[in-house]
Amino acid sequence: MHELGIAFHIADSVVKIAEENGAKKVHKVSLEVGEVSTIIPDYLIDVWNWNCKRVPLLNGCELEVETIHAITFCDNCKQTYDTVPQGKICPHCGSDRTWLQTGNEVNIKDITIE
Repeated sequence: MHELGIAFHIADSVVKIAEENGAKKVHKVSLEVGEVSTIIPDYLIDVWNWNCKRVPLLNGCELEVETIHAITFCDNCKQTYDTVPQGKICPHCGSDRTWLQTGNEVNIKDITIE
């Protein structure tokens, strides 16, 4: 379960940002998670909630997870397509010269502080 390490890393980053901005409390963190990032949002939220109880600045902080759609680009025909239903092989030309354009990232989108 790599979500635990990810939740700790995000919490550390959020605390650092909040402290740099003189926050007394963090109420909500909005996170963007790629569709093929292998992160399971429900697990991430569970460990986030557990970890926030241990960090006074984050106690009670809500984690909102938004999904970033996975899109793949084909170097052969220069078209994009939905990654999840198609995989690595381009549905337009059959090439395997493809790469993931979006959908594997994890970004802190927004932090709501007091």
